[in-house]
Amino acid sequence: MTPDVARFLAHLEGPRNLSPHTVAAYRRDLLDLEDFARVHLGREDFRWDDLTRGVVRAFLGEAVRRGLAPRTIARKLSSVRALFRHLHRAGKISSDPARLVRGPKLDRTLPGHLRAEETAALFRWAENRAALANRLPETRLLVTLELLYGSGLRLSETGSLNVESLNLDIGQLRVLGKGGKERVVPVTAAAVRAVRRYLPRRREVAEPGCRALLVGRHGRRLSNRQIQRSVRTVLAEFAEAANVSVHSLRHTFATHLLDAGVDLMAVKELLGHASLGTTQIYAHTSKERLRRVYDGAHPRA
Repeated sequence: MTPDVARFLAHLEGPRNLSPHTVAAYRRDLLDLEDFARVHLGREDFRWDDLTRGVVRAFLGEAVRRGLAPRTIARKLSSVRALFRHLHRAGKISSDPARLVRGPKLDRTLPGHLRAEETAALFRWAENRAALANRLPETRLLVTLELLYGSGLRLSETGSLNVESLNLDIGQLRVLGKGGKERVVPVTAAAVRAVRRYLPRRREVAEPGCRALLVGRHGRRLSNRQIQRSVRTVLAEFAEAANVSVHSLRHTFATHLLDAGVDLMAVKELLGHASLGTTQIYAHTSKERLRRVYDGAHPRA
């Protein structure tokens, strides 16, 4: 690894505060670029100014020949752009060779979401199960579902919640999102009830000093993979859509708010998106909603 790439990755981990998973992806992509540059230029001691737009395009062409998926190639280009942007700002290169390089065309695939009746059936089942069993797994699952859907949280955000993250009296929680950005989101009344039922079960097993909201039977914080596994199994029973995942509950949250006429900017803030463009992928609204909006807004509807 070149010193410039090492410093860039340290910048991502430090000031940028990106997740370890994201930094690992950058590291793989940029090591690929370094290896390609050495072979393409025919020398080990290349300079970053030696990498022209043509070299960047050749790097992407090599990824295509290797059979990598378009989304993987697009991610590699994004990593390369970020590096060159950083080097250019730092004065390490005279121009940015990746700025005008086009990536592969991507289909904007939407994550599956639950219809309103499917969501209602899911929560009826989860609430009944938690009430009847009143044990750690059942009460914890209901809390997880309520937060993913009721507050539109990401999987990683849900797993990182601590008990003190929630203010049950006013129905709010503080969540640490991407890039270490904190936001405050509302908690539904149903989620408050679920958490109050769950907390006594949590106290029975939680290790001393454990701050995690969601804990396993050994009293330690549940991993994201454990949360994902439990939720995915349940969703498969209630969702008709084939491509339903844990993220689908966040997508369902956004879809149902938009279907109810909530402003896109408000949904953006609730989801913690940095740009409105990211939120717009959720605006695949139904003809019924468009008709309601039209009827309510147009003077001659």
